Amino acid sequence: MATPRPAAPIKVYSSTVSGHCHRVRLFLSLLGLPFETIEVDLRAGEHKRPDFLRRNAFGQVPVIEDGDVAVADSNAILVYLNERYAADPARWYPRDPLAAAQVQRWLSVAAGPLAAGPAVARVIVLFGLDRDAADVVARSHDLLRVLDGELTARLFLAGASPTLADVANYSYVAHAPEGNVSLDAYPHVREWLARIEALPGFVPMVRSRVGLQA
Repeated sequence: MATPRPAAPIKVYSSTVSGHCHRVRLFLSLLGLPFETIEVDLRAGEHKRPDFLRRNAFGQVPVIEDGDVAVADSNAILVYLNERYAADPARWYPRDPLAAAQVQRWLSVAAGPLAAGPAVARVIVLFGLDRDAADVVARSHDLLRVLDGELTARLFLAGASPTLADVANYSYVAHAPEGNVSLDAYPHVREWLARIEALPGFVPMVRSRVGLQA
């Protein structure tokens, strides 16, 4: 079955440095959908200006506009794109109750421990924040140890094939070294990252020039 197509390229209000935004661009690319990236300058505070707040009152990227439909929040956008455009939506978000719950578990991880760990550690370095990152780095390694253990039993986070769980968690794990969180001790995590990077349509996130250790 052919992938459904949007009537016009989907607009993605995005920041190049954001892993939340990259997961949206990654999934759009994996689905082979046309999109237009509109860069939002976070350093200049463009995401807090009235014109952007009309798109997302929380003042956060990413936001997509698909015709007259606007969707905010990266995980919500993944679900929308899958249900609206994937040729086989069950591939990325299974219909079996238990399998669906396993994917949702990892979407919650992406919004919780991943965002509070590797994502924050990277932001501290990227934006030069005056903050002791030791606790954040420690939380990041707690998460990575769990990920590595889970990935000893399966190829992808929720099973034998990639799902939205992998798309949601890839970016900040792959770029954890930019927040001084090394991946050296986690071979199964590194193998999982390589499997995602081998998927047809994969696009990388731009690596920042600071905090690079790998």
